[in-house]
This record gives sequence, structure tokens and C-alpha cells, in this order.
Amino acid sequence: MDGRVAGRRGQATRQKLLDCLGKMLASSPYRDVKVIDVARKAGTSPATFYQYFPDVEAAVLEIAEVTLRESAALSELVAGRSWTGKAGRRTAEELVDGFLAFWRRHDAILRVIDLGAAEGDRRFVRIRTRIQGAIVKPLTESIDTLQAKGRGGTAISSAALAGSLVTMLAAVSAQPKSLQSLGAKQNDLKPALTQLVHLGVTGKKPAA
Repeated sequence: MDGRVAGRRGQATRQKLLDCLGKMLASSPYRDVKVIDVARKAGTSPATFYQYFPDVEAAVLEIAEVTLRESAALSELVAGRSWTGKAGRRTAEELVDGFLAFWRRHDAILRVIDLGAAEGDRRFVRIRTRIQGAIVKPLTESIDTLQAKGRGGTAISSAALAGSLVTMLAAVSAQPKSLQSLGAKQNDLKPALTQLVHLGVTGKKPAA
């Protein structure tokens, strides 16, 4: 906080505070997490916390930025991949698997990002937009390529279609328990999402 670069020990303490905060977000409402609670869980003092962060929100944004950086790898699930025949089915399957895995891994902070964005906080809006963009942008390009060849929904905006598909994946990823209570088992969601994604991109069901 005072502009000095933390040494190895200080960096370890800082990371431990972030790790503890991340775990707390998985079990406690974001607004209920206090500095003293994070410090206690990390085995240190509030004074130590304030050496690295001005408040809990700043630390939360740090975790969100790390998640944003990791989301860049999501582009590899789509960019340059084939949507033809059995290869297209694999692309849809791997996109669904990779997206769901990313969401499970970062579920707690993604819920906080969604909350902040819903409240109009521009910092969280920016982060959420860029995370979704990691897939929306290459997916839009894939749909554009197919539409140029006369395949897929040529009368539909590629950006709108890609954005809708990614929003669907995010919504399903964020509500597994609610969907299960409605009879949608986790094992059934992946093939359902795979078919919907493939249909949305190509206009056809996946190859058997």
C-alpha cells in the first residue's frame, strides 16, 4: 500500500490473504466478509492485511483480475477449431466441458463479479465482459466463417448468436443445484448443452 515492493515473504503473506479470501467467498456472502475475518483465517492481523489492500473490495478485485487473466485460455476452445462432422461435435463437447470446468474452478469469484456487474459497478462490468469475450469473440468469427459459406443461421447476427450461447453456458454453469432440483441431472446437462451449442453455431445437430 505504501508503494514498496514486497519481498518473498511479503508476497507469500499477500497471496495467503488472497487465498483465504477466495475460500471465504465460497461459503460467505461477499458483503459479509470483513478484514478481521480474512486476517484471522490467514493467521495474521488486520494491520497486516492493510499493508497490502485498502479494503476487502480491493482484494476481491485482485482475485477477479487473476480470473480474468486465466479466462484468456478459453479462446483456445474455439479459435481455429473445426465445426464440420465429427470434429464439429468434438469442438462443441470440448467447449462445453472447458467452460463448465472453468466456472466450477472459479465459481465463488464469478458469482461476486456477476453481483458487482448487476449493481452497475463498472469495474466488475469490465471484467465480466472481457471474460465472456474470451469465447464470444472467437465464436463470432467461427459463425461468420460458416455463414460466409452459406451454412448456419445466415440471417442471424453472429455476435448476437455467439453472445447468447455464451450467456446460456454461464447461466447453466452458475445454477447446477437449481437445475438439478428441477430434474436436470448434471450428467444430462453436458450433452444437452453440446447439442444446443452445435445447433446454434452450425444450424445442425452434432454428428453421431
